[in-house]
Amino acid sequence: MAEPKAGARNNRQAEDRIAALLQAWRAAGRPVVHVRHLSRSPGSPFWPGQRGAEFQDALAPLAGEHVVDKHVTDAFAHSGLEHWLHQRSIRQLVFVGVSTNMSVEATVRSAGCLGFDCRVAADACYTFDRPDLDGQPRSAEDLHRVALANLQGEYAQVCQSADLL
Repeated sequence: MAEPKAGARNNRQAEDRIAALLQAWRAAGRPVVHVRHLSRSPGSPFWPGQRGAEFQDALAPLAGEHVVDKHVTDAFAHSGLEHWLHQRSIRQLVFVGVSTNMSVEATVRSAGCLGFDCRVAADACYTFDRPDLDGQPRSAEDLHRVALANLQGEYAQVCQSADLL
């Protein structure tokens, strides 16, 4: 998602916040799950082997950390993630990543509906400018805030990474 053709984005410090949370989780011995989008549509930036389908070096999984490959926006759909979490009695989840109004929102909604206790670190997520249904441009920051508002209370508690650290 670092490709310039993805468009203008918000929250330029998100990767630093994700890295800080990742470091804290690892230091505390907490389980970490990495999600990778692998598209089944040739030409997609998420097609296997493309840069968009790879983890950023600073956020790459370590040996022993669980990796979920997803093929749609929701990381729970046909991935085995729910089963993996239940096997380990993991009920509380913290979400970070990209993009807020797509994969993050879809996955958090599913997790909330499945009964998980969800937190979303707002400053550790980001999205991109995108037009609305009428073709009117909408800023990444507005889309980010609306997606988080959609999640707050009903599916998750939205917080800042400092609250989690």
